[in-house]
Amino acid sequence: MKSVLVTGANGQLGNELRLLSKGLPYKFAFTDVVQSADTTILDITDIEAIRKIVAENKVDVIVNCAAFTNVDAAEDNETTAELINSKAVENLAVAAKENNALLIHISTDYVFDGTSKTPYTEEDKCNPTGAYGRTKLHGEEAVKRVGCKSIIIRTAWLYSEFGKNFVKTMLTLTSTKPAIKVVNDQVGTPTYALDLAKVIVKFISMDSDSLLGIYHFSNEGVCSWYDFAVKIAALAGNTECKINPCLSSEYPSKVKRPAYSVLDKSKIKMALNITIPAWEDSLAACLGKRYEAPRSEILNMNSESIICTSPENFGNPEDRETVGDWGDF
Repeated sequence: MKSVLVTGANGQLGNELRLLSKGLPYKFAFTDVVQSADTTILDITDIEAIRKIVAENKVDVIVNCAAFTNVDAAEDNETTAELINSKAVENLAVAAKENNALLIHISTDYVFDGTSKTPYTEEDKCNPTGAYGRTKLHGEEAVKRVGCKSIIIRTAWLYSEFGKNFVKTMLTLTSTKPAIKVVNDQVGTPTYALDLAKVIVKFISMDSDSLLGIYHFSNEGVCSWYDFAVKIAALAGNTECKINPCLSSEYPSKVKRPAYSVLDKSKIKMALNITIPAWEDSLAACLGKRYEAPRSEILNMNSESIICTSPENFGNPEDRETVGDWGDF
């Protein structure tokens, strides 16, 4: 039986893996920097702590869902972002190599500058425009430098029923505000965390040695944040709120966000022989699952966003009426 260590288990992706794990023939150890019902504490900046838990659990696969994803805060706290997004990733890679384990590491579209006009492939040149993207790229480079068995999955626009994310914020705003503005000059593809979690499980189940490398994953299709917001409101039946498109320049930011974040998924579809759902279909599925048990039980747990694991702290949703720095995982 494979033994799987998951870091950042209280975040969006970690929670989805926790739910999926209940029906899988693997031994899971779920960890976070804050303990919850079925997670244990692990500080991934402490390599000796990682070595200890890997040895105790005889880990075969490490899935790293932990990250500093607050894009704006990374500009003011790049040292901390570097520690979590790069040095801690190096620690996990070292532990994986020492134990001949596979490291599955989650990265981001922010390693690109967003100037492309066609979907980004895994071979395209990385050129991050801010501290968050730089530190995530440094994490990827650390994994390669250490030389452990690794699968790096870049994703974008992650959302789920868990944590704080664009979908949940739009549900709140469109049900309480008469009008909001959402940018329409940033385009990409949303990613339902459950779909990404299923892909990770697929990698775990297969012969990893033949699948090592970098992959891109999101749902299928293309939309702007404005399009995404309109669809969220429509599916939720929040028809009283008027959603107005606006330009990113109307909301100055410390970071130049990618204007184009569409990822080419050809490689992962071929490697895993999978069909990826359209973003509209996955959004509808997500909204339909919000009140299902046992998902609702986890939703009621105290798993607020924290610096090492979950989507970034968006603050009071009523103060955020435009797209800004929606986090990853």
